[in-house]
Amino acid sequence: MARSLFLPSARQTNWLLIVGFLSLGYALYLRYTAIEVPVVALACQAGLDTWLCFARKTATTLFQHSVFGGVALGVAVLNLLRPSVVLVAVALAAAGLGIVLYNVTLSAFAVALLVLSLARPASAAE
Repeated sequence: MARSLFLPSARQTNWLLIVGFLSLGYALYLRYTAIEVPVVALACQAGLDTWLCFARKTATTLFQHSVFGGVALGVAVLNLLRPSVVLVAVALAAAGLGIVLYNVTLSAFAVALLVLSLARPASAAE
């Protein structure tokens, strides 16, 4: 007997959409209000101590070391081996942040693996 493919339910798909849109929204917010605005960059480099400067510094450090893309790719590979909605959500969030915050190559490959994981058989627990 053939096992069914990994396919999130309607409720799980709605949660995945929320996770994806929130990660993309926050990444766009960071990019276009903190990272690419010269006034904010100069103020933060001059020593301004706000949460926006902290988020800018953290995001800049993470994308310089390709953390967003690396996490997205690692979790997507795990999801390809053993499909899970939680792994899809984590990979989707990291890939959304990575695509907007300059880790496009690894994050796009992670998204491709997420799409490919939909063709994998579901685990026995589901």
